[in-house]
Amino acid sequence: MTRKKPLRVVAVSSGKGGVGKTNVVVGLALSFARTGKKVLIIDADLGLANIDILFNVRPEFNISDVINGEVSIKDILVSLHENVFLIPAGSGISDLTRLSDAQKLSLLNEFDSIDGDFDYVLVDTGAGISDNVLYFNLGADDCIIVTTTEPTAITDAYALMKVMSLEHGYRYFKLVVNMVKSEKDAKRVYFSLSQAASKFLGSAVIEYLGYLPHDSKISESVIKRVPYISSNPDSEFTKSMTKITGVLSRSVPKNTDSGNLKLFMSRVAVKNKNNI
Repeated sequence: MTRKKPLRVVAVSSGKGGVGKTNVVVGLALSFARTGKKVLIIDADLGLANIDILFNVRPEFNISDVINGEVSIKDILVSLHENVFLIPAGSGISDLTRLSDAQKLSLLNEFDSIDGDFDYVLVDTGAGISDNVLYFNLGADDCIIVTTTEPTAITDAYALMKVMSLEHGYRYFKLVVNMVKSEKDAKRVYFSLSQAASKFLGSAVIEYLGYLPHDSKISESVIKRVPYISSNPDSEFTKSMTKITGVLSRSVPKNTDSGNLKLFMSRVAVKNKNNI
């Protein structure tokens, strides 16, 4: 029997939309791929799923087709780049909240069939504190919160951590500060959130993963539907993303008893069943 590769599931979230969360997911995926790691992206941003747009692909199926038994999970996998694949979840994510026990078992077996094929799973959740955002974060091995230096983005990032910490006992967060002028600005945001967490969120811990500089060419890449890192491999943004990838890979995951995709989806299903 072939031993499956250890798997790390990383959820990427934000308290507020428009902070560049999906670009962070794409950047992490391509950076990991450059090191030879095989990455699966689950686009779980309900109603605003757009990983496919950034790679200029048009998936024929999504996870709802798997739930309905029309296709297998392998049929909906989309190759985005060498070593980077996508499960288009999109509107199908809402179906996960209404699965029967038989459907859950079937879906878990589908995920088990691709377990061992990947080194990392990156879950691009929606923004805010909806149930969908919470249960993917609570089931993942790591939770990355993306924010900018804008006061509204910082406040909403704290609100997300507050709900996860005080209402669900989640303790470990990883922080990426995007669109900054300098790392000094990013560190200021990190210290502000860390102080607030220390004072009001009990034992919650925020780990600083790094910062990403503002770059006007990112918007141009989105319009062209070409991942920024692919066309700007030597930019400061790409270098910062590479550093973040390195820090993440060396950090200790929250769920040390994880290591497979089926277990992650089981956690998500349990959170749903218990209405978190």
